[in-house]
Amino acid sequence: MATANKNCSLGRRIYRFAASVSGIIALLIILWGCTANNFNAGAIAWKTYTNSRYGFEFPYPSNWTSSTAPTNDDGIAFTSPQNKTVEIRGWASQQLPDSIVTEQKSVKKIKPNFKTAQGVPGVLVVEVAQGIGSMTLTLTQSQVKYSWQGRSNSQEFQDYYRLFYYIAQQYRISKS
Repeated sequence: MATANKNCSLGRRIYRFAASVSGIIALLIILWGCTANNFNAGAIAWKTYTNSRYGFEFPYPSNWTSSTAPTNDDGIAFTSPQNKTVEIRGWASQQLPDSIVTEQKSVKKIKPNFKTAQGVPGVLVVEVAQGIGSMTLTLTQSQVKYSWQGRSNSQEFQDYYRLFYYIAQQYRISKS
């Protein structure tokens, strides 16, 4: 009976070890996929979109096509010339003062997990679903919510991850 318990215990430890190794390998494969391509920002000709209404800017590849800006001038979108499903967009909106906003206990505030090269803290969320992959940056400053997003279909998201990340890092807010 003691031998059976030892074998069972050994089997559980081997199973746990294999499960841990499998999890680590899966994580490494995911991370490798996000950094697999060699991204060189210096090899890209850049332009800068500047929003005069809200005072933000971000770089975009000079050969990307801009959409028609909305009449309220809250932002813009750019589309890749090689693949119309790949786009980057930036926009902003006024936030109500905290004293006017009703308390919502069900909504958790997400702590900043990202800083732009300018040093502005924000929240960067990467989502890869069955059809669409996206990277969304949200910054809040002086009652203005600034947003930037890069999107592609999920199968190609790893090809654009480093481009999107670079642009998110370069996002700037004018000093008021």
